[in-house]
Order: sequence, then C-alpha cells, then structure tokens
Amino acid sequence: MNWSSRERKRRRMQYTYTAWAPTTYPPLPKIVTVKSKLSSAKTQIPIRYSAHEYSNNNDNININDDADDDRKFALPYYVKNITSTSNPFVKHCLKLRQSSSYRHSHGSALVVGTTPIREIYNFNRSLQERTVRMDCLLLLDKVEVPEGLDIISTHTVRVSSVVMKKLSGVQSSESIEAIALMKIPTSFLSIDVNQKEADCRSWFPSIHRILVLDGIQDPGNLGTLLRTAMAFKWGGVFLLPGCCDPFNEKALRASRGACFQLPIVSGSWYHLEVLKDEFQMKLLAGHAGGNEEPRPVLQLSQELVDSFAGVPLCLVMGSEGRGLSEESQRVCELVTIPMQGEFESLNVSVAGGIFLYMLQPKTQRFI
Repeated sequence: MNWSSRERKRRRMQYTYTAWAPTTYPPLPKIVTVKSKLSSAKTQIPIRYSAHEYSNNNDNININDDADDDRKFALPYYVKNITSTSNPFVKHCLKLRQSSSYRHSHGSALVVGTTPIREIYNFNRSLQERTVRMDCLLLLDKVEVPEGLDIISTHTVRVSSVVMKKLSGVQSSESIEAIALMKIPTSFLSIDVNQKEADCRSWFPSIHRILVLDGIQDPGNLGTLLRTAMAFKWGGVFLLPGCCDPFNEKALRASRGACFQLPIVSGSWYHLEVLKDEFQMKLLAGHAGGNEEPRPVLQLSQELVDSFAGVPLCLVMGSEGRGLSEESQRVCELVTIPMQGEFESLNVSVAGGIFLYMLQPKTQRFI
C-alpha cells in the first residue's frame, strides 16, 4: 500500500514518545529528535524516540564522547526488550562501565552479576534511610528471574546474549544473568581537594575504625579491601588522592558491591587530618618493615591490638608499587606484620586483610 508523505508523517507522529530524564528541576523545552546528534550543552534534555526505533537497531543517536557530559539518559518504561548493541541506552551503559568521569557526572554505575545486586538490595532494605536507588534491571533473555531478584520492584528489561556480553565485559554471558543500573549511593562523598571547610561529623556513622587507602590504584586490590572492611564491620573508608574509582568495574567485581554499602569519603590529607583532630583518632600505617627504616616500626601483635581496643583509629594502607606516601610515613605510627618467611612484603590486599581482622572492633573478633 502506498501512502502519501503527509500520511506517513501523520502515522509516525502517532508512535512518537517523549522520555524525560529524571531530574529535580523542571524539564527544559528543547527537544532533540532521533536523527539529531545530542547537544554538548551540560544540561538535561528530553529525547524523543519512536517505540520501534528505540527498542531495535538505532545508529542515529550518538552519545557524545565527552566524559564530563552530565546529561541523564532515562529508558522509557514501554521498552521491555533490547536486542542490539547499537541501542543508545546500551551505549550509555557501556560508557558508565568504562569511564569514571562519565559515571560520576551521571551519578550512576553498572553492577554486574546476581550476587552483588542481591546483596546490595538486601542491605538497602535493612536501612531506615535508603542510600541506593536502582533505576533499571537488565535480565538475560529467556532465563528465569534469579532468586532474590524476583522481589525487586523496578523497571525490568530483557536483553539478548550479545547485549549482555557487551555490557558485562566478560567473555561468556552465560554466567551473567543480571545487570543493574544503580545510582551512586548517598553514602559516597567526594570532597574537592581545595575545599577547606568540611563537616567531618557527617561523613561516617561510626568512626571507631576507619580504613584509609593511600594511592591504591589496582581496582582488584581496592575492591578486595572494601569487601574485607565490610566483612569485619569497619566504620568506613577514606580514599586519599591517587586511588582508583571504587565504582570501577573490576573494583565492583572484587568488592561484591561493598562500595554501595560502606560509607566512602574521597578527599585529601587535609580532610583526613580534620577528621583525626575532631575525633582524636590515632593514625596507624601498614608498613613492609626492614632494618633500614629510620623510625621505629611496631610489630603487629595481640598485645599491641589490645592497647588500641578503646581508641578510635585510622588504618592507612599504601599503594602496591610505591608503598606509603611520604605524608603517611611522616604522620602515622608504622606497624608491620611479622613473617617467618623470606618474602620482603605481602600483597596490599592480603596485608590489609590481616590488619583489618586483627584491629576490628573487639566485640567482632572470634579468636
């Protein structure tokens, strides 16, 4: 059947849908149509999609390569299936996984895997004040909803195996059945290094034990340390400059979602000293030891641990390559783990695990 151009235009308009990104501000009136490139202006804008074009192949909408772009992308609720990796929402999610600045400008992160999603959701339910919001749950097509995710009330979309593989970043999508798009939790705080006024009393609900990471760049080590701190009931984590993003895909995988559960503050040495002075905290630093150290280095022991039982303290762990920074070595009491073997030092996540266990709140230790 041949239709006139006017009739074709009228029929297209019947299926046009406007999806507004979530915002606390009234939406701007500017519209970007499917065939237009997104504006580079740093503002939220409504994007007009047709139902057919959005849920299938769509190469006409280009996500700007500027990682600092803070526009929000909302998936329309009528979309229930995504089969193409060229879908604009898939491209958006892919950039959230790959780019730290893009993640934080959008305030969102991808959580890959059923177990971390379930743990984050259950933890969030246990809180009086929720800190995490799930925007969308992506499930592998034609598989049953994983146990524990069937009770989650959120926009659920089925995706093809090729989309799941693209977004998960793993070679085989068969082991990945779910991916969640979550807002970065309100328990995460990033303080500008030049900011001199900070209300440190609001950073951590409990300051008895705080883990401080000094230039930890390996996401696997950082994620493992977060997970261990969570397991041993530490009050939170302070990230000094040089640390990798805790919402990095590898850090997320290693932490099993602990970065969504632990209070995390990213700041400078100035801010850490404000926290220390406010609560009269002791600063300890894990050290590799050695005979050439000009300062005395304490050995980790039960007697030493008992002497800190009632003292609020920060444990500083240095980077894998450089070790502790000069500032850490200058202001902290240095503590080393005694070893009978000939190895010079332990991996930072292994050493950190020993310190975190030994120095955890006394009521939590089992031996």
